[in-house]
Amino acid sequence: MTVTIGDTEMTSDRSHCTARHSPARNGWEVSWLPGQVLDRNTAITAITLADTAAEHDLHDGHPMWPFVESWAGELGLTAAEAITKTAQPPESMSTGKDLAAERADPEAAG
Repeated sequence: MTVTIGDTEMTSDRSHCTARHSPARNGWEVSWLPGQVLDRNTAITAITLADTAAEHDLHDGHPMWPFVESWAGELGLTAAEAITKTAQPPESMSTGKDLAAERADPEAAG
């Protein structure tokens, strides 16, 4: 499990979920929480949760479940809601750009 936290972007090597700093919105946008603006610490929680939720067979009773419940609670979600949301296909952020596409082709990012 590797979560990469930078000054303007956060990624996970196990999840398609990403976070991007948005100066225009004065916060962080997380791909699996569209429309929400988070502070840096909450964005780190969201990416950590997405990375953990990418583990197969994550369920109530799993050793990581108490952490998943806690992290989801910080985001105003239940653990089940968070797992469902992180499993959805990635959406473009408010800028209209897809982070995965930008990483695949940096020159296409504009």
